[in-house]
Amino acid sequence: MPRSRYKSLVDTFAADIRSGRLLPGTRLPTHRQLAATEGLALVTASRVYAELEAMGLVSGELGRGTFVRETSWSPGQGIDQHSVAAGMTDLNFNYPALPGQAELLRNALRQLASAGDLESLLRYQPHAGRPHERASVARHLRVRGLTVEAEQVLIVTGAQQGLAVTMMALLQPGDVIAADALTYSGFKALADSLHLEIVPIPVLDHGPDLQALESLCRHRRVRAVYTMPTLHNPLGWVMSADQREYLVTIARRYGLLIIEDAAYAFLAENPPAPLAVLAPERTVYVSGLSKSVATGLRVGFVVAPLQHVSALERTIKATTWNTPGVMTAIATAWLDDGTVMQLEAEKRQDAQARQAVAAEVLAGLRCIRHPSSYFLWLPLSEDARADQIAMALMRENVSVSTAEPFATSVNVPHAFRLALGSVEMGALREALEKVKWMIGAYS
Repeated sequence: MPRSRYKSLVDTFAADIRSGRLLPGTRLPTHRQLAATEGLALVTASRVYAELEAMGLVSGELGRGTFVRETSWSPGQGIDQHSVAAGMTDLNFNYPALPGQAELLRNALRQLASAGDLESLLRYQPHAGRPHERASVARHLRVRGLTVEAEQVLIVTGAQQGLAVTMMALLQPGDVIAADALTYSGFKALADSLHLEIVPIPVLDHGPDLQALESLCRHRRVRAVYTMPTLHNPLGWVMSADQREYLVTIARRYGLLIIEDAAYAFLAENPPAPLAVLAPERTVYVSGLSKSVATGLRVGFVVAPLQHVSALERTIKATTWNTPGVMTAIATAWLDDGTVMQLEAEKRQDAQARQAVAAEVLAGLRCIRHPSSYFLWLPLSEDARADQIAMALMRENVSVSTAEPFATSVNVPHAFRLALGSVEMGALREALEKVKWMIGAYS
């Protein structure tokens, strides 16, 4: 087939999609049907659809076919998403806050202003944090069942930077890292920017398919596994003790580095021991105070085996030098005086109340969630298309996230992750009612 004919067919499809002659959700002919109708080789027909998919105009779905995408809906959600416009109810991001937190900050700033070491906070800080601050974090982690030395703790500018520092320091471009087929979107963005290859682990009802992970390790040189065993984002699971033991067995058998993301772990009451307890020699534990205290605080921490601490510290030095002293001073004061523990308990109650509202409003829909989490996963029926519904909700001033930013596999499910922690209760109920109505209208 001459190149001009091939390009002409791509251009015709693109023009029909952009003009609205081919509506979002339209199922296109199969590759074989297109080849037969246009007199093409099958490989050329496949190439036409591949180019349209690369342009973001269609999506090929395993076992279902090729569909026209909702082109006015940006697939770049998660870390690449633009800020939600004023007047929009935000079910994309979680920045949970409780009444009275602003007053806590005022009091903390007053206490900081009267402290004797205020001038020292204007200077560069040690790259991993001041020794007494690292000790404060180590004491706090005992609440999560993790007993570590202060020398193993590195203070970072939020858990996202903790992940970045860990992956930059301990992995190299081209390394293979295993992660759940649905996982945290910020991890995906980091892996892409660092040129790491993510291989997906299939997800089951209550955790990752660890037999599939072991099979993967037998056939690929997997360097690390990224996991959220306690309060998975977006699926809300808490891995059982047996699952954690099995994961550790696999990691030891195949020499895997374990990156344990515990950003939402504070919401789960009495979970099994962290992986960092079960495999301290190979686990890097990453968490922070953005969700449990405030997103603007931007203080996180990394706990690592001693043999990795110097590499992590060098990477902090090369990127941010140190976490600002004012922030770390406030954060560690709140760790020491019990404020963080109090806020974590109150936010667990707040999340439970929001989940109760969601359960009431979304009754009749299949929801995957943890009763104390700030989000839920909402799979759609076979005939529903997430991009269409998301765009319709946007017109109703409700912003939601589709599965795309969370998917590490080629086959992206039609589903939503709904963040429940960013709006007041009345607005949350109203937004969820719109979500339910729109799903019914498009299913």
